[in-house]
Amino acid sequence: MTSFGKIRRIPRSFSTISSSPLRICVIGSGPAGFYTAEKVVINQFSRVAQNERCSFFGNVSLGSSVTLPELRDMYNAVVLAYGAESDRSLGIPGEELGGIYAAREFVWWYNGHPDCRNLAPDLKSTDTAVILGQGNVALDVARILLRPTSELARTDIASHALAALEDSSIRKVYLVGRRGPVQAACTAKELREILGIKDLGIYIEQADLVTTPADEIEMKNSRIRRRVYELLSKAATPGCAPIANQRELHFVFFRKPDRFLESDDRRGHVGSIRIEKTALRVYKDVGDDAMVKQIAVGTGVYEDISCGLTLKSIGYKSVAVDGLPFDNYKGIVPNLGGRVLTDASQDNLQYEKGLYVCGWLKRGPTGIIGTNLHCAEETLSCISDDINKGVLKSTSPKPGREGLRHLLDSRNTRVVPFDAWEKIDLEERRRGSLKNKPREKLTTWEELLKVACK
Repeated sequence: MTSFGKIRRIPRSFSTISSSPLRICVIGSGPAGFYTAEKVVINQFSRVAQNERCSFFGNVSLGSSVTLPELRDMYNAVVLAYGAESDRSLGIPGEELGGIYAAREFVWWYNGHPDCRNLAPDLKSTDTAVILGQGNVALDVARILLRPTSELARTDIASHALAALEDSSIRKVYLVGRRGPVQAACTAKELREILGIKDLGIYIEQADLVTTPADEIEMKNSRIRRRVYELLSKAATPGCAPIANQRELHFVFFRKPDRFLESDDRRGHVGSIRIEKTALRVYKDVGDDAMVKQIAVGTGVYEDISCGLTLKSIGYKSVAVDGLPFDNYKGIVPNLGGRVLTDASQDNLQYEKGLYVCGWLKRGPTGIIGTNLHCAEETLSCISDDINKGVLKSTSPKPGREGLRHLLDSRNTRVVPFDAWEKIDLEERRRGSLKNKPREKLTTWEELLKVACK
């Protein structure tokens, strides 16, 4: 197997089987990519990249270092699992104002991703942050903003982010969602973590906790949704006024963003966000065993929340690469069970021979890490079926990893093998041990390459 990608916690990977005439390439080494490689090679994540049937090529990017058509020429099968690395846009007035960031950028900033090392969000000029979204990423961002820095210092948070948070003036965080607590997109585990922050005031409007028959059916059909609702109901403190100097977390349900408003004091910077009250409408007949789907619609009632920092956690979006069929509306590669479709019309399904997809690129940015296990198994089932049917055979042997290595060498690409990635991991852990933390991250590409190649 052959792997390549960016040098970070999860570098992209390519994998090929060298012990048989077939060469299989997996693009992406997040959970979807590694679950796919795991099923092809071996049953333990930690040993996939070290297996003799796998070669890892770090610091290589699809589209610039090598193209998809080139890879398809070198391998019998290509599995795309590179996820979603772009952000959805709200498309509302004022979205270009300063102080408004995608949650992904903020997460990369405090996790030490080199591409967001210099994001430098202003945490000192405001005491209030608004996070649009109530999924796991939104909760994680809120947790970072509200958790005591004495506790964060014992984690692997990037040092530049810790320093900024130590000087932060933010004391109030609003988590805004279009729908209600029953429909909150987070998991119980993530919710418990933020609700467990010491001396944090949790505020929820009691009216927002009132359930409808449709809500009850949703909770009946989903244990996770019922558990999330129960945790929120238990955490709410009805009738309690905020305590002086206490940090506050406000869950704001049934509201959607309408526009961002410029600050009166800081030209070009966000000063508040206007939100519209929503109501839920069932758009499918509800029966005892039916899946209930409720959408939020605006009511024409508006209110403003003053804030100097806004983080948009409204979902990720995959990006297309040359030579890849792509559904721009859904943000996925059109596929059936993992086989990439060239023609998705109901009466004429046509497949791209030897091209497959897995993970968020396959189904959209939904689910948790474990969801990718089933997703990978489904895609691998398609590959196995195609192998058995002889679909992936070629008239001449494919060059696989050797062909890729030769191509990258000819382009003077600085490839980082897996043992070099392990040097990065070892050095970060060593530096972290000196500060009594799990690791001290290297946050520039120069540092990463220097350590990897020494």
